[in-house]
Amino acid sequence: MTDWRSLAPAERIVLDCIFWSAGLSRHELATKVGFSKSRTNAATGALIDRGLIEEAGPGCSTGGRRPETLSLSRQIGIFAAIDLGATSLDVALLAPDMSILAHHAEPADVRSGPGVIVSRIRALLRELIKKCRVNGRDIAAIGMGVPGPVDFADGLLVAPPLMPGWEGLSIAEYLHEDYAAPVFIDNDVNLLAMGELWRVHRQIRDFLVIKVGTGIGCGIVCRGEIYRGADGSAGDVGHICVDYNGPRCHCGNDGCVEAMAAAPALSRLAVEAARGGRSILLAEWLETRGTLVPEDVSQASRSGDVAANAIIQLTGELLGRMLASLVNFYNPSHVFIGGGVSQIGPLYLASIRQSVYRRSLPLSTRHIHIEFAKLNELGGIIGAGALAFQECLKRAPA
Repeated sequence: MTDWRSLAPAERIVLDCIFWSAGLSRHELATKVGFSKSRTNAATGALIDRGLIEEAGPGCSTGGRRPETLSLSRQIGIFAAIDLGATSLDVALLAPDMSILAHHAEPADVRSGPGVIVSRIRALLRELIKKCRVNGRDIAAIGMGVPGPVDFADGLLVAPPLMPGWEGLSIAEYLHEDYAAPVFIDNDVNLLAMGELWRVHRQIRDFLVIKVGTGIGCGIVCRGEIYRGADGSAGDVGHICVDYNGPRCHCGNDGCVEAMAAAPALSRLAVEAARGGRSILLAEWLETRGTLVPEDVSQASRSGDVAANAIIQLTGELLGRMLASLVNFYNPSHVFIGGGVSQIGPLYLASIRQSVYRRSLPLSTRHIHIEFAKLNELGGIIGAGALAFQECLKRAPA
């Protein structure tokens, strides 16, 4: 396992730069980090000798001999990634380049409590380690996302509304019973943002990621870094009011966007449409299945159901209403929409865009791109791995 403490400052900068790139020659690396050729060669040579980076073959030619491309070595170790949602659990083992070595996803109910969930995480990690034919000592670091507010410095959950019984719990202590590797805990939306940041190789430096699932949250990327605020609660946008006459939210206030546009709200609106006689299709499914979920609304919409289309347009418009305030305030270049509800289809994205453009200042939206997150269900896993790698470099003493 990598001894992060033994890395010289220049070696850390080089290692970090290679991690956030799609492969670099020594010349490109020197340009990016601002080192002289000799200093770059010294740092890369030391990292190659340690087995932390390697020459991955010739890159693109600019006229002469094709230069060797530098990439991370698997000798760095394996990164365990855990993405815990309100209703899902993803666990994976990743190589240093964030390629997936093993992955398992399953439904989970976070309300079942930390004992059940953490025990299942530990069991899945053991299974994946066995599947990859490695051992616990090969784990370089563990990154994990949870669907609630996190004091990032301590890795503790703080009054998580969707996670009763998790208050003040140190998940890291449980995982340290099996692994000596450092453990980093963050909000799941921040990990989704970290995943998108890794996907774009940090070339987009100011953007927002909105996750719409059981709840609604926002990951903020500012100047190429995750912005968490003074206490780690930045991005908790689900309780921004979009209608003072709206339904009561579990936070105690009325008209929160989470209460009106998250997955439970879509299900509620679908049931109301079915029982109110506005959708024959949804009524048939409700009678057959006893309940309706956002996927049913999506399927009905694709079948041309008018009521389903209206639900999608309404929830998209409400989300865009909240998002317009963020766009005016932050002026991001991109907004990525992720989470389970984002799979509902193009009509949803179109409704969000129309609402944002209608309510935002022209200067704020002049060059903005609003689109679905590209990593889909793997965004949290990739983000957890990227978080683990980055924090290992940041936190090791110089």
